[in-house]
Amino acid sequence: MLKTLDDSLKVIRMFTRSRPEWGGRELAQEMKLDHAKIYRILETFESNNFIRKDPVTKKYSLGLAAWELGMNMYNSLNLKQIIHPVLEELFKQTGESVFLTLLDKDQAVTFEAIEPDNKVKFSVSVGSRAPLYVGASYRSILAFMPDDFVENYLNTYELKQYTEKTKTNPDELRAELQVIRENGWGMSEGEYTPDIIAIAVPLFQQDRIIGSLTVSGPNYRMSQKKINESIPILKQARDELADMMEKYQLKIRL
Repeated sequence: MLKTLDDSLKVIRMFTRSRPEWGGRELAQEMKLDHAKIYRILETFESNNFIRKDPVTKKYSLGLAAWELGMNMYNSLNLKQIIHPVLEELFKQTGESVFLTLLDKDQAVTFEAIEPDNKVKFSVSVGSRAPLYVGASYRSILAFMPDDFVENYLNTYELKQYTEKTKTNPDELRAELQVIRENGWGMSEGEYTPDIIAIAVPLFQQDRIIGSLTVSGPNYRMSQKKINESIPILKQARDELADMMEKYQLKIRL
């Protein structure tokens, strides 16, 4: 390891969102490094526009080169590559199909999916759309929409029967949405795809509902025991996605 380079990288990482400015001496004291060395590092970064020095306060902050580097990295991020490992781990832990669904106005779109090789044929696939009242994936979004949106939706949207188990009664749906709000997750059986049980949790960004995360499988495999075991795993994966969105400042709404 190159000691000077290592120290230099540690210096630039000291400029954070919570502490965007540093004086040379206070930075040296904080890092417990020689003052002269800190100033040499700062001057080198400054000459390359990675750090700028305020002519009045004499404090240092990140420069345009650091911003450009960050933007290059941000623009090169492939969103699906970032979130895929979380979905892959959820798939490995449950052994069942995993879907990330995003809200788009008054519908939901399947944004990403991981399914077993010996999968049961689903009625949904990446890019497919579905109404917000049918099944756990979609109702887990609708349940956290504003009250006036929900009422307008249930009163005006054509509540189509996809299978014999599709819930289309507005009062029954209102009761189901209340259960989802209370529990923090929803479940459905055979409402959109026959013989499939789905459990889903809502996905938020800055306290705004943007989608849901779902685990689903054939009813002969989705026992009550497996459902109970899958719910905390599903919530943990959802929280990891939310943390990742905040960390990378990702906006994955459509």
